[in-house]
Amino acid sequence: MAKPQNDPEIARTLAVAGELRVVLGRLKRRLREELHMGELSWSQVSVLGHLERGGPATVSTLARAEGMRPQSMGATVAVLEKAGLVSGTADPNDGRQTVISLTPACRELIKASRAAREDWLFRSIRTNLTPAEQKQLANAVELLKRVADS
Repeated sequence: MAKPQNDPEIARTLAVAGELRVVLGRLKRRLREELHMGELSWSQVSVLGHLERGGPATVSTLARAEGMRPQSMGATVAVLEKAGLVSGTADPNDGRQTVISLTPACRELIKASRAAREDWLFRSIRTNLTPAEQKQLANAVELLKRVADS
């Protein structure tokens, strides 16, 4: 995209876009620190998130969704299965495949991790922002939703 040097509104919007990218990256990293998912790698956590959002899936489907080779995904799923976080059942439509699902223990772990991250956000907002700033943040969240959905 060409960056017109002489349009202050475009320059301001470009600056906001750059700052927003950096701040969201920092917030994402900070939330990862609060993840509390044990010794799981980020790719393992990502697979669990995919299963939580999308429901049960085959290894092939998970591999495509995560941009991995099926063999690599099979190894990832095996680690998660050994940890008791996922289980597999025969695919009712194709007995050669296995459908991977989250275990109840994993759902509880995800729920606890989400609560820990929301608690950190809650405490950070209450500690670092005035009531007026908290209202501004609430309004900004609505704006960010619109940007994310565009």
